[in-house]
Amino acid sequence: MNNKNNKTNTIELDEKTRQFTSQCREAGLKVTPQRIAIYRELLKTDEHPSAEMLYEKVKKIFPSISLDTVNRTLLTLNEIGAAFTVVGSGDARRFDGGLHEHQHFRCVKCKRIIDFHHKPFDNIKLPAEISEKFTVLRKTVYLEGLCNLCG
Repeated sequence: MNNKNNKTNTIELDEKTRQFTSQCREAGLKVTPQRIAIYRELLKTDEHPSAEMLYEKVKKIFPSISLDTVNRTLLTLNEIGAAFTVVGSGDARRFDGGLHEHQHFRCVKCKRIIDFHHKPFDNIKLPAEISEKFTVLRKTVYLEGLCNLCG
């Protein structure tokens, strides 16, 4: 989330949680405290966490929650468009709750995934052999290299 003051972050998080509960209901999903906790923890971080990383955070709130529940919930969030899987990370599946236009840079050494936004990447022109034959639902820019801490 943006580096705003805590009150603004809480207001923004609460609003996104309300939107999420509506999105769940529209998809015919139950709105459970565990599902909300997983979603909120995903929104609170810009680390693009794996299911295991989120499990460690959520089990502090729900000690009996299983890693399988966290993983299945994240896959469900991806299916309903409340989050998405960061493609190509090469390691454990990583997730992103930021649905705004942005791209990713992955450090091949420390494995961090960093959000960035380069406006020209938002409207990449597709070659005719793709746009004429396929329906593209998502265009993703994903860069790899060494981050400023490792390079």
